[in-house]
Amino acid sequence: MLLCEVPDAPGTTFLHWLVTGIDPGTSGAAEGQEPQGGLPWPNGFSRVGRGGPMPPPGHGPHRYFFRLYALSEQLPLHDHPGVEDVHRALKGRELASGTWAGPISAERVTAGHSHGRRTAGRTGPR
Repeated sequence: MLLCEVPDAPGTTFLHWLVTGIDPGTSGAAEGQEPQGGLPWPNGFSRVGRGGPMPPPGHGPHRYFFRLYALSEQLPLHDHPGVEDVHRALKGRELASGTWAGPISAERVTAGHSHGRRTAGRTGPR
């Protein structure tokens, strides 16, 4: 499962991208494409697939967290889950995970620049 969430969004942690059912043998995805075998879900913009980055102008940089999980089973999610729903459903099903995080501001999106850093994730059996 792939999750992109933004905890700095106004109001609540924002869901930018959720993909489940990714083929475990997949090693990547082409830009703008879903990972092989992946099922995209509605995002916080109420559109299926990836949305953003779109920090509101003047709101400062937002931290985008891309989280990749190996799961023991499919998640029991309703048709339009929020970030909290996903984290709740993950409990007891996570085998391994990794995170990449990076700050993005409206000014950097407009200029076409962004940067990020990888953070160590938990690992476990596959």
